[in-house]
Amino acid sequence: MQKSPHGRRGLRRALAQQLLTPVALAALPLLSVVGYLAMGELALFTVAGLLSLTCLVVGSSAGARAVMLPRDALSGLMPRDLFDDRVAQIHAATGAREQYAALFTLEIDDFAALRDHHGQAAADAVVKRCAERFTAVMRETDVTSRIGDGRFSGCVGPVRHLDLESCIQIAGRIQAEIEQPVVVGGTTIFVTVCIGFCQHARVSGDSGEDWIEAAAVALREAQLNGPASIRAFNHEMRRRARHHAALCDEVSLALDNGHIQPWFQPQISTDTGKVTGFEALARWQHPVQGLLAPKTFLAALEQAGLLERLTDVMLHHALTALKAWDAAGLDVPQVGVNFAGAELGNPRLVEKLRWELDRFELEPQRLAIEVLETVMASDPDDVVSRNLDGLCKLGCRIDLDDFGTGHASLAAIRRFSVSRIKIDRSFVMKSDRDPEQQKMISAILTMAERLGVQTLAEGVETAGEHAYLAQLGCDHVQGYGIARPMPFEHTMDWLVQHAAKLSSTPQIFGDRST
Repeated sequence: MQKSPHGRRGLRRALAQQLLTPVALAALPLLSVVGYLAMGELALFTVAGLLSLTCLVVGSSAGARAVMLPRDALSGLMPRDLFDDRVAQIHAATGAREQYAALFTLEIDDFAALRDHHGQAAADAVVKRCAERFTAVMRETDVTSRIGDGRFSGCVGPVRHLDLESCIQIAGRIQAEIEQPVVVGGTTIFVTVCIGFCQHARVSGDSGEDWIEAAAVALREAQLNGPASIRAFNHEMRRRARHHAALCDEVSLALDNGHIQPWFQPQISTDTGKVTGFEALARWQHPVQGLLAPKTFLAALEQAGLLERLTDVMLHHALTALKAWDAAGLDVPQVGVNFAGAELGNPRLVEKLRWELDRFELEPQRLAIEVLETVMASDPDDVVSRNLDGLCKLGCRIDLDDFGTGHASLAAIRRFSVSRIKIDRSFVMKSDRDPEQQKMISAILTMAERLGVQTLAEGVETAGEHAYLAQLGCDHVQGYGIARPMPFEHTMDWLVQHAAKLSSTPQIFGDRST
């Protein structure tokens, strides 16, 4: 019966594995000597010839397989399915030999934004260059693959020594190499990558799939800690990942059912003590876990693609609150709503806000668009910047949030007619006692005064901080020292009580004009 091609290839692979084992290689000299003593030079030549012919056949077969090995069309790396198979083999071999291995998974930060801004061709060029750099850092015996649009994975091992410190060093080398600038069509593109890795000994499952999933969990943990982060897998991450997955399943329903709503935190003038506005802060009244702050569920909302939906909910409730305060005769000049980069990237944002303000019959200056400093630092030609410019022309106020933690230029502050900068609480803490904090705040306030921009200090928690900031000339304050965020139904009573307190208390705020 004739053997199939698959059978012949299997026979050659088996022959190659047997001939190239240490035992077979060690036995060759002995067999040659025995053959020579028994049959003379003819046996020696016969053994040498057969060995050469066998290696030629096996080698040509292996070479053909190497040439025909499929590769990812864009990156040139191993395809995902072959990579998964190879990881499973390494997983089994590492356990059997009591050796060490590690799986690294990395992703270009904000890859979708990079593609939207620079175009698909430039994004493809970045992926290809990153793949080349990734491969250059790894050893020839390591395996690498592109497993997503801007995501890669690589497996190191099995080796005799690979501890946690070594893995961190490898991750650092990968990061340093990939984050070199990429020049595409005369444009220099800067990228950062997050890396998650899992050592073989840390895998709780007994399959390559468990290992791959653990490295992905570590990558997600790194991404939650900000751009260019590196994290090693541990079992607590898996628990958090399951909790996060459960939140993702619930968060859409929570928005639809009205369980996520704004709580309002007042902002007051340091001159008069009067309320100058409220900031709308998202809170989730979870049926089991109770009241949840944004840091608990924002990542779940982002993953579910619901950030813009959240902003719509917050905006609707904020404008409704303004109308209710007006109807009650309470003076609340404005309300601030946070807008992240995703929402500001909507090309029809200005038109949508104009329609909402008209529908509620509110002047645009009653709405403050709170924008993180990192968003303000974006390229002035992108959609986000055009929207900010359009909102300024519409008449909305622009508050630059968390000032001091990003890299917004002075030109950007002037370009977008920023109404107010909100000094991050990290500079406000202990400002009445810490000379270094005082220097930083003084510098920020001096800059704002020269630019003609108002200032608000966030996270004011003590009377000492409040008094010192007023003395320095900060225009507004906000924080637990004034009032905690509260549901809308509590704001009415708080406003009445605050106004009564001001009318019954001697004026202690100095007039800076004298």
